[in-house]
Amino acid sequence: MKIFRAEFNNNYLTYTFGYAEYALMESTGELHLLYKQGFLPFSANISLPHPVFYLARSLRVNSSLFSDSSENRRVNRKVSEFEPTIERLPLTKQLIKDEKFLNFCLSYAEERFTNNAMNRERLEYIFGLGIATDIFKFTRKNEDEAFAYVLAAVDADSLHFWFSFYDTSYLKDIPVGKWLMWRMIKWAQENSISYIYLGTTYGEKSLYKVRDFNGLEFFDGTFWNDDMELLRQKCKTDTLLPNADVFKLTQNANEFIDKLKTSV
Repeated sequence: MKIFRAEFNNNYLTYTFGYAEYALMESTGELHLLYKQGFLPFSANISLPHPVFYLARSLRVNSSLFSDSSENRRVNRKVSEFEPTIERLPLTKQLIKDEKFLNFCLSYAEERFTNNAMNRERLEYIFGLGIATDIFKFTRKNEDEAFAYVLAAVDADSLHFWFSFYDTSYLKDIPVGKWLMWRMIKWAQENSISYIYLGTTYGEKSLYKVRDFNGLEFFDGTFWNDDMELLRQKCKTDTLLPNADVFKLTQNANEFIDKLKTSV
């Protein structure tokens, strides 16, 4: 991988100089390393033909620490009435060109994404970028038609739950998106995958992930941190702009340096 940075905001009075950090993936064998270092796929610029990742406050589940919560069990009881099956499909060119599959995903995106954020061009771009590896298809017992799909990037050590698409008519009775995320965590755990990456955690709207799952860690810029109370505080204050970076503002700068020295 190649790391590069783009200059962002600065505050010379506090010697705080912002740089957004990116990584260029050079082979699919680097996937787990990119996620492990806090990077997530960048897909906002569909004219960019390269698999670029951005550094962010991402969230992951440590599968060795995960166990079902009462909420997980409650939601699963509702979905279990479907007797759902899960099928892993490689993201092939044939699948990407399947109009029925594409229209299912686009129908969901039109309803659930704002400002045309997931149109056909962007969806096809994401499918062809070389980062996502699999589509997980969910069907009801004795039915061929899917009620949901999950787009994921999977390797031996990690699974990134990137996007889900589902039949929103079920939302009247069942939180399908919540169940899909739980089911993919369980699938990863069942298949001895160490970490399940769930995207970014910024703002209070992202706190549903923190409420619904355990075994969580967030990337704080240097380390994977399991302090969920700290994460909640961060999400609730994300709209406030500090005048310096967290290292300068911390009361425990020496503790941070000592931890850095001993980290692997």
